[in-house]
Amino acid sequence: MKRLILVLALAGAQPAFAQDAAQGRAVFARCQACHVASRGAHATVGPNLFGVVSRKAGTQAGYDYSPAMKAAGFVWSVDKLDAYLKAPAKLVPGNKMPFFGLPDPKDRLAVIAYLNTLH
Repeated sequence: MKRLILVLALAGAQPAFAQDAAQGRAVFARCQACHVASRGAHATVGPNLFGVVSRKAGTQAGYDYSPAMKAAGFVWSVDKLDAYLKAPAKLVPGNKMPFFGLPDPKDRLAVIAYLNTLH
């Protein structure tokens, strides 16, 4: 049910949701230097992002999160993912992701749309 609500929320915010997911997959190529997004794949430099939407931050088994991410206490929603992808250090100060963020809101929403297809 949560995924359906999330899909409807994203679809309402962006009418071309399927197209955005395809664009998001292309933008996600930048993330693949550190992240995988495949069911059952082991974490690499960063955690596996398969199923990240609706997952509690800092909880994927097999990845050694920073104390800041472990203590974040939120669930990866569209809003949280957008804020994190915009400025990771601002949303979770002390996290260990050495990435400055995606400044373009269209790129962020596209990546989130793509990540939402991975469940």
